[in-house]
Order: sequence, then C-alpha cells, then structure tokens
Amino acid sequence: MNALAAPARPRVVSGTPVRAPAGDIAAQHWQGGPICCDGCQYAKLLALGEGLGCEPGHACMQDVYARRIDRFFRWHPTLSDEQLSHPYFEVRAIAARRASVFRLGALINDADETVRIQVAMRLPLSQLTRLVNDPHREVRIRVAQRLAPADLAALRHDPDYGVRELVAQRLPLALLSVMAFDSDRAVRMRVAERLEMPALMGLADDADADVRRIVAECLPLALLSCLAHDPDWRVRWEVAQRADVATLESMSKDEEPEVRQAVRERLKSNVTRIGAQHG
Repeated sequence: MNALAAPARPRVVSGTPVRAPAGDIAAQHWQGGPICCDGCQYAKLLALGEGLGCEPGHACMQDVYARRIDRFFRWHPTLSDEQLSHPYFEVRAIAARRASVFRLGALINDADETVRIQVAMRLPLSQLTRLVNDPHREVRIRVAQRLAPADLAALRHDPDYGVRELVAQRLPLALLSVMAFDSDRAVRMRVAERLEMPALMGLADDADADVRRIVAECLPLALLSCLAHDPDWRVRWEVAQRADVATLESMSKDEEPEVRQAVRERLKSNVTRIGAQHG
C-alpha cells in the first residue's frame, strides 16, 4: 500500500462537490437542513465555475455561514441590490456592504443591528444623522466615528460612554467644555487631552486621579503648582516631570519615594525658573 494517503474526497451537498477548508463548519441552509440548489434563483450560476458562479459549501448565498455568503457577494457584487430585503439578516448585512448607496436608506430601520451597522458605515454623511438615536450602541459608535465634527453635538449626551468617548475625541473645541462634567472618567480623560485653557483648569480638581494626571501633562508650567500636592502620587510624579524650580523644591519631601526621586533628578538638570531668561 502506498505510504502517501490518498487525497480526501470532497464532501457533497445536494449532489454538488464542496470545496471547504479543513475543519470548516458543515454547509447548512440558513433555515436549517442541507443546501438544495434546485429552488435557488441563482442556480444557473453553478455552471460558471470557481470565482464566476457559485459553489455550495464555499460561496453560497443560501448558506447559514456568513463567510460563504460574503464570498458569494464578492464574486457577484452587482447582485447585492437584489438581496437587501432577504429574510436572513446575514444576507441583508453582507449585501449592504456592496449595494448602491442610493438603496441603503431603506435599511435604516432594519430590524437587525448587524444590518444597520453596515448601513452606518456606508450611508452618505448627509443622511447619517438619521441614525444618531439608533437603539444599539454599536450602530451609534459607527455614527460617531463618521459624522462631521460639527454634527456630533447631538451625541454629547448619548447614554453609552463609548459613544461619548468618541464624541469627546472629535467634537469641535468650542463645544467640548460641556463634556468636562461627564459622569464617566474615560470620557473626561479624552476631554482633558484636548481641552484648552482656561477650561482645562476646571479639571484640575476632578474626582478621578487619571483625569488629573492628564491635566498635569497639559497645564501651563506656571499653573502646575496647584497639583504639586495632589492626593495621588501618580499625579505628583507627573508634575515633577515638568515643574519649575520653586514647585520642585516644595515637593522635595514628598511622602512617595518615586516622586522624591523624580524631583531630585529634575533639580540636577537645567530646570526652568519662572520668569528667568533662557540660554
């Protein structure tokens, strides 16, 4: 007997050979049971061959597996418009990736968020505001990623912190200060990274140390002393990285060794003296 194993026979679905990666999930109709091509509107594509037609178990619109549906529409992108009302949500969602943008408006109120996510990723910006109140956070996140900055104000008070965090990263600076009072620390951290003076000073006494640490990174040098004795040592350490001589000297007996070390190292270097001339 030959030591080399004979190649495995391809699996068969409804009499059609199946080419699928080893370990791939079995081909199955999206409604359950085996795939039967007899009643499929695209059965004529079977004769066209790989990359041109369809291939049950590998590229098939009737499969339950999204990857095979996607492969079918990659081979036939012009068929996407025809399937935007298909009863299986995966078919509608994948068809929406390649359908005409002029047809996407009909899917804004689709029952499945997977479909609406695809719509939010491709809808023209002029229509995207129609999704700012979508019930699903993942849809609104896509909206926040794409909306023109001037239109993001409608999402400043979104119930989901992840949406508001994206808004804080992209909102025009003139509108950003109102988000400094957001209930979520992650949102306020994004605000602190962008906010300018004098509004930034309002976050110097934020309840969260991570927010104050970012403030310490961004405050003008002359104002850093207000955080020199912050209750959190990480904030004080951040102050020590930038502070002027007078502020550093006031921190020389800090209770945290890491802060004292940072102060000593800075004092050995050419530390800025407020009001002094620089060489």
